[in-house]
Amino acid sequence: MRWLTLYARSRRLPASLAALVLCPLVIRILAGADWSVLFASLALGAAVAVAATGLSGQDVDLDRTAAFGWFPRRLVHLVLVGVVAVGVLLLVRASAVPAPVILRDGLGLVGLAGLAAFAFGGQFGWTLPLLWLVLALFAPAEPVGLFRVLAWPLQPSDVAVSWWVAGGLFVVGAGLYSAVGARR
Repeated sequence: MRWLTLYARSRRLPASLAALVLCPLVIRILAGADWSVLFASLALGAAVAVAATGLSGQDVDLDRTAAFGWFPRRLVHLVLVGVVAVGVLLLVRASAVPAPVILRDGLGLVGLAGLAAFAFGGQFGWTLPLLWLVLALFAPAEPVGLFRVLAWPLQPSDVAVSWWVAGGLFVVGAGLYSAVGARR
């Protein structure tokens, strides 16, 4: 067997891909005419969360003993999760949700998934993206100060703080996960 086949099996990629595609589609259908940035962020968060459970294999020690570098493979895996999630959401979005918001949220949520896999293990890669989205729901409608940082997924695309937070989360999360891998 080739390493790509083994990698796909160990990361449960077929099931993750199916769930990654279905989450935005189902949430978009259920939201109907009420489709908004809130539902788009939740759909993206759910898609990233279900795919993030495959960020580690069944045996982390076996992954660490491989004769090839994991950094590019981990980075490509994480980026592909974001590309597919954002791509599906862009296909099903309505004009109520601007594309830059979806792109920004995809960057930040994928970074949070990588950070969660690094800190808690691949099976818990879903925790930080969903936790941050839930906390953002409780931020005031017009956030100021630290609430702007907390509510970055629900902000309009012209809010610079939201882009800085999402970009920072992506760089830190993707960097740590790609360089070190998932926690044991």
